Amino acid sequence: MTILIDSDQVIAGPALVPAAHDLAREAGTELTVGLVNNMPDAALKATERQFMKLLQAAAGARRIRFHCFSLPSVKRSPEARWHVESEYSDLSDLERGKLDGLIVTGAEPIAPELDQEPYWRDLTSLIDWAKTNTRSTIWSCLAAHAAVLHLDGIERRRLPAKCHGIFDCDVVMSDSLTHAAPAPLKVSHSRLNEIAESDLAEAGYQVLTRSAEAGVDVFVRQYASRFVFFQGHPEYDALSLQREYLRDIGRYLARERDNYPRLPVSYFDAGTEEKLARFEKKATHERHPALTNELPGLSLRADIDAGNAAAVLFRNWLRYLGADANAAVAAR
Repeated sequence: MTILIDSDQVIAGPALVPAAHDLAREAGTELTVGLVNNMPDAALKATERQFMKLLQAAAGARRIRFHCFSLPSVKRSPEARWHVESEYSDLSDLERGKLDGLIVTGAEPIAPELDQEPYWRDLTSLIDWAKTNTRSTIWSCLAAHAAVLHLDGIERRRLPAKCHGIFDCDVVMSDSLTHAAPAPLKVSHSRLNEIAESDLAEAGYQVLTRSAEAGVDVFVRQYASRFVFFQGHPEYDALSLQREYLRDIGRYLARERDNYPRLPVSYFDAGTEEKLARFEKKATHERHPALTNELPGLSLRADIDAGNAAAVLFRNWLRYLGADANAAVAAR
């Protein structure tokens, strides 16, 4: 299915007539963007909506033809598999389409090492294809870790504790991607591993933004395609981290994880953090799934505003795609 996105609306349905599409594409007023959505089943549909909303906020005067894909080797429940098979384009269509940009998400880790994941062969084939068949590709979170491992053998490192929250990130290198970005950029991170900046620098990557607490945020590498890597989750909406935190509390109470989850950094307001601290004490003494019914009401900090930073980055990314499209037409 083709989804048409502009600043005013999102329409799912048939594509534009070919002639109109070709003219708009050559004028740089229309871009085709693919999303390879490998997120776990519980976040599958939310991730679609989040990226569509982000692209809509960033579109400006452009119209975006948006296509969803998923790696066939990512394990799915019957319901999620039905959604992918009925609503997503087949991954084989990726090579036949004319994509301007591609976004690739992470997936639920299953194996102890990335290169042992059941989807590793499909993902590395996609990485190799994207190097020469897109103008730019965004690799998000685990997908970023997998890409640098495949491209340059850079191993991610396990963190002593989960990096989880809203982090202030500073621009450390001037680049079109971060033009007019707010200072600092507030970015959602949720990960158990990291890529060391020293490893990236040694391999020739350019770090654009970093956080004193969370480390490297955005980094880039130029091939025939411009590869953009996010260690964070620019697509997350305001409640994404809350949903993850509550999920992890539920897993702890059900004895599906050993440790009680830490609070997301700079996310809940002070009153909510106090209530959650009291709930944690009770949960560690009365560990039972039914205790989730006693979770307090939650309120977020008023200064999160991570979506604004993400919209600026994606607006600049779309401008890069559009400028590259115009340059290609002019060179004919």
